[in-house]
This record gives sequence, C-alpha cells and structure tokens, in this order.
Amino acid sequence: MAHHTLSPRQYVILGLVALCAPLGDTCLSRGMTRLPHITLAHPGTLIAAVFTPWVAAGIALLIGFFASYLTALSWADLTFVLPATAFGNVIVAFLARFWLHEPISIQRWAGIVLITVGVGFVAHGPSLTERPVAETVREEEPVR
Repeated sequence: MAHHTLSPRQYVILGLVALCAPLGDTCLSRGMTRLPHITLAHPGTLIAAVFTPWVAAGIALLIGFFASYLTALSWADLTFVLPATAFGNVIVAFLARFWLHEPISIQRWAGIVLITVGVGFVAHGPSLTERPVAETVREEEPVR
C-alpha cells in the first residue's frame, strides 16, 4: 500500500478542521453564558442570541469548520480526517481551562492524553486507502 504525502494546502485544511470547531464551540459557549437561559418555548430569544457577537463568531467558525471538513473528505478517508476533529477535544479543553476558566478534572485530562495518543497513531497511517482497480469483465461476443 502506497503512503500518500499531503501537500502544504492539505495540511492547512486539516489545521482548519482541527482549529475551527473548537474555536467555534468556545465562542458559542462564551456568548451563551452571558445570555439569560433560553428555552424553545421562547424562540425569539434564540434568534436574538444568534446575532450577539460571540455567538455569531462561533457560528462563522463552525461554518469554516464544515467547509474545511468537506474539503478534507474529498481527498482523504473519513478514518484519517475524523481524528483531526477528535484532536479538537484537546484544543477545547485548553481553551475552556485557560480562556473560559472552567475547571477540568483529572479524568478529563487523562482522556485528553488518550485522544492525543490515538490521533498520533492515525496520523502515521495513509491518508487515503488504496482500493484495487476493478477488473473489467469482457462480455463475450454474441455467436452469429
């Protein structure tokens, strides 16, 4: 099986996959914690929340994540791209701890270490699985 090398642009796309989701989620959290509780019984408050600066920034970052995720899936296997999103858990933990000042238990830090090790294993594998070329089946010529 050939080992595919990634171009610099593909590394940028994977970086965007890994960064946009955790940054977007963190912006959403920061924006929503500054608002009163929202329920589905009052959809107007939910719509108003979308237009607050932190929530709008979070939504824009999540749209960026989705665009880069789709781009990465166009040239790499899901089993290669998905760990880049899993690495976002690590980034979210650091953002939550040091930017949002949320406490993180030792069990969560242990889980983050396991995720990081797992991402390391996947990163050393091929980005695209080689698939065997389908043999063309020749149709027999009709007997005349």
